[in-house]
Amino acid sequence: MRLRLPLLALVGLSTSCTPLPALSQQIFSLSALQWTLRNANGSIAVPGALPSQAHLDLFRAGVIGDPLVGVNEYTQRWVVDDNWTYTADLAPFMHTRTQLEGADEKTLLVFYGIDTVANITFAGRPVAWVNNQFRRYVYDVSELLRSPGGDRNLTIALESAWHYGLNVSQRPDAKYFENARTDNYEYPGVRQWIRKISSDFGWDWGPAFVPSGIYKPAYLVTLSPSPPQPGTPAPPAPPPGSPPSSHSIFLDETSIDIYKRGQTPSAAPDQSADWIVNVTFGVRSAAAYPRPFASLAIPELGLASGSLALGAIPAGVGEATYVSAVWAVPDGAPQRWYPHDLGAPRLYNLSVALDPGGGSEGVRQTIAVGFRTIQLVQTPYPAEEAAARGITPGDQWHFAVNGRAFYSKGTNLIPFDPFYPRIRPEAVRWVLESAVRSGQNMLRVWGGGIYQPSDAATAGGLYDFYAACDELGILVWSELIFSDSLYPTNDFLLASVEPEVRENVRRINRHPSNAQWAGGNEIEGMAMSVGTWGDGRRFLDEFVHLFQDYLYGIVSSETKSVPYTDCSTTNGVLSLDPYVLRLGNGTSGHIYGNAERFNYQASQAFDYDSYPVARFVNEFGYHSMPSFYSWEEVLESPEDFAFNSRAVMSRDHHPPAGDLTWPNPNAAEGQYQMSSAVELWLPTPSTPDANHTFSQWCWSTQVFQAMAMASQIAWYRRGAGMGENNLGSLVWQLNDIWQGVSWSAIEYSGRWKVLQYALAGVYAPVIISAFWVPEMETLTVLATSDRWETVSGTAQLTWYDWRGNTLNSSTTSFAIPTLNNSLVFEGTGLDNILPSGYKAPDVWLLMNLTAKTGGRTVRNEQYFTPASLANATLVDPKIAVAIRDNYTFTLSAKGGVAAWAWLDHPFGTVGHFVDPATGAPTNGFYLIPGIDRTVQFIMNPALSAVRSPDPSSFVVRSLWNNKNVSPQTFSYVPSTRARPRRNSLWIWWLRLIHKFSAIILSFQT
Repeated sequence: MRLRLPLLALVGLSTSCTPLPALSQQIFSLSALQWTLRNANGSIAVPGALPSQAHLDLFRAGVIGDPLVGVNEYTQRWVVDDNWTYTADLAPFMHTRTQLEGADEKTLLVFYGIDTVANITFAGRPVAWVNNQFRRYVYDVSELLRSPGGDRNLTIALESAWHYGLNVSQRPDAKYFENARTDNYEYPGVRQWIRKISSDFGWDWGPAFVPSGIYKPAYLVTLSPSPPQPGTPAPPAPPPGSPPSSHSIFLDETSIDIYKRGQTPSAAPDQSADWIVNVTFGVRSAAAYPRPFASLAIPELGLASGSLALGAIPAGVGEATYVSAVWAVPDGAPQRWYPHDLGAPRLYNLSVALDPGGGSEGVRQTIAVGFRTIQLVQTPYPAEEAAARGITPGDQWHFAVNGRAFYSKGTNLIPFDPFYPRIRPEAVRWVLESAVRSGQNMLRVWGGGIYQPSDAATAGGLYDFYAACDELGILVWSELIFSDSLYPTNDFLLASVEPEVRENVRRINRHPSNAQWAGGNEIEGMAMSVGTWGDGRRFLDEFVHLFQDYLYGIVSSETKSVPYTDCSTTNGVLSLDPYVLRLGNGTSGHIYGNAERFNYQASQAFDYDSYPVARFVNEFGYHSMPSFYSWEEVLESPEDFAFNSRAVMSRDHHPPAGDLTWPNPNAAEGQYQMSSAVELWLPTPSTPDANHTFSQWCWSTQVFQAMAMASQIAWYRRGAGMGENNLGSLVWQLNDIWQGVSWSAIEYSGRWKVLQYALAGVYAPVIISAFWVPEMETLTVLATSDRWETVSGTAQLTWYDWRGNTLNSSTTSFAIPTLNNSLVFEGTGLDNILPSGYKAPDVWLLMNLTAKTGGRTVRNEQYFTPASLANATLVDPKIAVAIRDNYTFTLSAKGGVAAWAWLDHPFGTVGHFVDPATGAPTNGFYLIPGIDRTVQFIMNPALSAVRSPDPSSFVVRSLWNNKNVSPQTFSYVPSTRARPRRNSLWIWWLRLIHKFSAIILSFQT
């Protein structure tokens, strides 16, 4: 079928059909053009947009449905196999430039992101062929404008990245990588050959759409060597997000690197030394400027640099000229930037001016910066310190901010959406704020995704990331985009990688939140594992060349403020100067580098012997289902709402298919890993109501995930005071890329999973934790602190039975040294641990901690069950809920203890529950008869489609509901607008009946 819309429809349906502006100074946004998207044979022609991708424009035109709905990941694979071309008539731009035409005028075509392989044609003439999603491309098209070819169009012809990958991997100089040397997903064997988001080709937590398009803003920039004539009307302000420029100068980039005088990667910086502010401009100029200068200032501090001489700027726009200026700022002048849990993330507005001299117009910018040192400490422990502190011999591996070691608490971050142009800034902000609310101080930007943007305006970022982390006080572990594969070192690939890495390192330099650059994700272990196979030594040598020598050389030449390490999981280094990896060169019994843990044997989830004993654990996780509400966003028929339905299993990519077989033939294994964990550790969901059972299954996988991650975090945090001196734990993963099975703590919509609330508890500054070894029948309860000062407080341990009776209670005082633990309780033998006369399934332990730190009182509450909750003698909690103003709910257990009492906010809402007295996130707690819990729902209106939900649409559940659809009692307080509230589960069921009835009716009609 030939699908072509008439020209009038192309204009009418375009998302870029706003009135065309006059040229704003010399910057013209290509979003103002009318774009058409066509496939290779021309059978499809629809309105396009910029920035956009083919899937999004096809969806807007009604050619395909929402890619994330149903099984569209499979049905839309034909989009991947086609080549797509974006074309726009340049006439609107030509019209705006008639008054500026001149023989010496220069016009630049600027792209901030093309995904990924494309031929660019301008005014009928070829401009360039590109093949790197992560680069900025700037071209001089001045002569093409003066003598256009056969048309006046701008055309970007995109080649299928999948087919390009298949072709390039067959080049004579391309080396073959066996499957054992790379992790393969839906589109196998190509991602290491193309500089594109690796997870676009599939991953075990997300879809494989392999999108293509112009995914970031693009511009035409006109420069003139002569300043505007007197009397020339002042131009309007440039479009928002426009690149910095003047009448004659275009800035490719402005890099700001702030470090201590004399700072090197191999030694701790001198904390008393002056700060060095190193500013580098990438300049393209239509005129020559022999004596340009820069001036820098921090008005808030009353500091100004005066004129700082720069190197000469030649007349030329074909390549950027780089010029730098250095300014020394006294150490004590600015306050230091700290992560939010260790101090204030102090920022200053740095005024940056590039003055070409001779009275010509300069370029002025105001850029937020922070002053901090960040160090990745990898040197051996001094023998005296190791002996005094009981530290296991080996190397250190932790971060130090402003000269002080700290505990890194956080998660790993994946791309926010399969399609970059539709990432919502407010959704990103919500994820970052959620990380702060749960006590996290570090996020790792995973090396299989994308270089996250600085902010919405810089380099076409579209949303704030590093700038938001600067503001919020979150450190960012950044990675170059290499992941889970050995990589070729062919010259044609390295020629593209070098400018990619330089551009992104320079761009991110300004951000105090950036903590390090890692060369990639999980590659060192792969290289070491094949080093003994046949020609494996060649692969190991190539790994060392790429990650030890080549990438280290590039990064270290572009920044002095942040460290480099070869991979996310590494054995560390033999030497920092010169930079030499340790690989397998270690002493038995010593500890080096960092570690990760992925163990899907549910029986070992709480087995401490299976946890790594490491200085830092940068990945560990367990997958779970999204909530019933997320499934409602994408499932299309009533029969889909089942744990092992075809639609649900098609969205479980773990373990990955390894090819295009659909549904994933390995999904049953991933589903079993979740279901077996629930069956082993929680009551198995089984009720007469199929939808209720499915909802409880989804939620129960999240409860197990939260239990397993909290157990590991507590163990690793305990390690700060043990021989391993563990100073970091980063959970896999924070966010979701779609609605499906994943390791996330926050669902695609922004809804918090159970894990996210658990993180708020176990990442608190001071926590109480139980460590139970069933084989030895030993229980140890520790208070753990990540504070720099000694923390004193009290811990209360109270045993209950499941009816809510208090069996015994004790209170213990403690004092915790810096980054350490204090023993609260230790016992051996159930007879000595449990209340007299009780068995393990019949009791549980409530652990409460209160302490003073940083001038405030902190509290922590945790739970211990000596037997699996699957075997616990639970009692109907008979939960009653009183509804108060402002979405405040008071929960009361009128029967027994409600284990993991949980509130769900309604479909279409995004927000989180807090304790209204403290503002601390709270959900998923043990509700005890006689001890009511009041929580308030704080809505995020920017992300909520339903902004005034009926309080009766909130849902309350607990583990009791895994086998019982028991009624809860609800009432409104006050009664002025009250009506009896029906069982929330019943209301939820009515909503489903309505939804499904509508679906069935639509099918019938």
